[in-house]
Amino acid sequence: MPADRTATADLEHLYALNQEARSLLFTGARTAYRFSDEPVGDDQLRAIWELAKWPPTANNVNPMRILYLRTPEAKQRLLPLLAPPNRAKSSSAPVVAVLALDSEFDEYVPQLSPATPGMREALAAAPAMRDAMASFNSAIQAAYFLLAVRATGLAAGPMKGFDAPAVDREFFADGRWRSILVVNIGKPADAEATERLPRPEYDQVVRLL
Repeated sequence: MPADRTATADLEHLYALNQEARSLLFTGARTAYRFSDEPVGDDQLRAIWELAKWPPTANNVNPMRILYLRTPEAKQRLLPLLAPPNRAKSSSAPVVAVLALDSEFDEYVPQLSPATPGMREALAAAPAMRDAMASFNSAIQAAYFLLAVRATGLAAGPMKGFDAPAVDREFFADGRWRSILVVNIGKPADAEATERLPRPEYDQVVRLL
């Protein structure tokens, strides 16, 4: 069966990406649970961000931040704070990314969104709006990050099963960054993936007016 099982013949011409690229990013990509010993270099980590930074966020605020845990000592600080089923996954990963939101992202608004003067002051005066903007936009940036990991030829294992307040105390003690997702990164150890679970059909999720 072809890797791109979702594209029927009548849709093939509508994709700007070829089948190989679609498979790498979407249809063939899988969540990794065990990783090989192949290292992930700092240049690869930089390459991930150089792609992940381009997709849109509201007013270009870009509130997501990344902490890469690369050394055994750094990962050992994280492992006890993960849900027990997730510890072996992160232990085997060459790199673990802790994605976070910057609660004071508005510091950079004048630089990132010069076309909206006064926005920083408006956000400072409306903390609920600022928090909502940080939460939503960091979440969509996390999705961009996963695609960027795949685009570099690596596998990602995103996890929400961790004690976020404890992670924040351990790694972000000043309170400015708040963890939102843990992502294991590396080359998968399993040559054969399990059968992919089904996805909703078009008619189940789309309405046309």
